[in-house]
Amino acid sequence: MRTETLPLLAAMAALAGLSHAACPVSGDTSILANTGTPVVTLYITRPPLNCSASTSISVHPNTAILYLTDVFGLALPENLLLADSFARAGYLTVAPDLFSGSPAPGDINVPGFNTTLFLSQHQPNVTDPIIASTISYIRSSLNVTRIGAVGYCFGGRYAFRFLDDTVPPDERVDAAFTAHPSLLENEEILGIQGPVSVAAAENDDLVPPERRAEIEALLKQTGKEYMVSLYSGTNHGFAVRADVTDREQRFAKEGAFLHAVRWFGEFL
Repeated sequence: MRTETLPLLAAMAALAGLSHAACPVSGDTSILANTGTPVVTLYITRPPLNCSASTSISVHPNTAILYLTDVFGLALPENLLLADSFARAGYLTVAPDLFSGSPAPGDINVPGFNTTLFLSQHQPNVTDPIIASTISYIRSSLNVTRIGAVGYCFGGRYAFRFLDDTVPPDERVDAAFTAHPSLLENEEILGIQGPVSVAAAENDDLVPPERRAEIEALLKQTGKEYMVSLYSGTNHGFAVRADVTDREQRFAKEGAFLHAVRWFGEFL
């Protein structure tokens, strides 16, 4: 497996002159960008190079997984390990930094961290362009034709948003899997134009039983293929941050991952 951390700029042509120029001298204002598309950091992980017909791994050509993280972003080791796991399942996997290098701290209850303020700073008007640029990059530069979005917690909402046919085709995904999606709005569910699977936690303050029932009813209204799975003994975040020393939580996390892999095996 080959893992890379790369910068992405959608408007690559605009950088052509700068990228081939000599290093700027102190005081050179040409390096200052006041307009354009911001750089997005990507974590890219690829299937093992030694995959072959003799192994149990099937590499999926021309497909990719777009990994949309929870609020802990690329700083959380479990997110990168899960991205690597999708690569080991045979998928080129790309995870954009949704928080410009400043995700939520590992403990959101740490003194001084304001969750409400953090979320207000990362609304769709901020997050959508990052994801759209990443999808365009995957399709144009990585030559991918089919993309599945994996969204956990915060990222789950955006897996839905980019399955909407109002999104330009080169910025759209083809199927989605989400686990304990938070902040998901009804219109975002009703707008889907492809298959969606949801892994839900039994004990989830952000997606309580009544909201889970609403999500299921809305998915049924779409007429698209969907699946909702409920995992006992779990809390919000279990598909990423489960206590794997606990048998029930470990089983649930592993089950949600295998659930996603099987879903994409069917719909990508």
